[in-house]
Amino acid sequence: MAIEQGEPLPALTLEDADGGTIALADCAGATFVLYFYPKDDTAGCTREAQDFSALLPAFEAAGARVLGVSRDSAEKHRKFTAKHGLSVPLATDPEGAVMEAFGIWGEKQLYGRRYMGVDRSTFLFAADGTLHRAWRKVKVPGHAEQVLEAVKALGPQ
Repeated sequence: MAIEQGEPLPALTLEDADGGTIALADCAGATFVLYFYPKDDTAGCTREAQDFSALLPAFEAAGARVLGVSRDSAEKHRKFTAKHGLSVPLATDPEGAVMEAFGIWGEKQLYGRRYMGVDRSTFLFAADGTLHRAWRKVKVPGHAEQVLEAVKALGPQ
């Protein structure tokens, strides 16, 4: 089951890269961008994190908070952030509970091999905490810019 447009942020928690807790429901009150990616330090995921990091000041100027999530550990996030000079905050979903709630965890196939994985996806929540827009099965080039334009289109919240 996947979260649908107009539904509220689920009452789930994530661990941030410093070992703290992020309650998703607490992110309401401002525009919130939540993006999910498969794995730290892979080509597409690195590019996506770099793109969101480069645009983070513009997201913040538009009143939006951005958070990237994968199943990687907090320690791996810290190394990934340091290695690539990332500024976008990252969180971990080690059990995949949040990914399942968003409907982006499931069976995938590559070169005939089946495995469980995450579909790269981004969710934009309005300040009232409801889902405004979802991008599923994202292609990285130009995606962060698309999300920023959607945030700007929402206007001040």
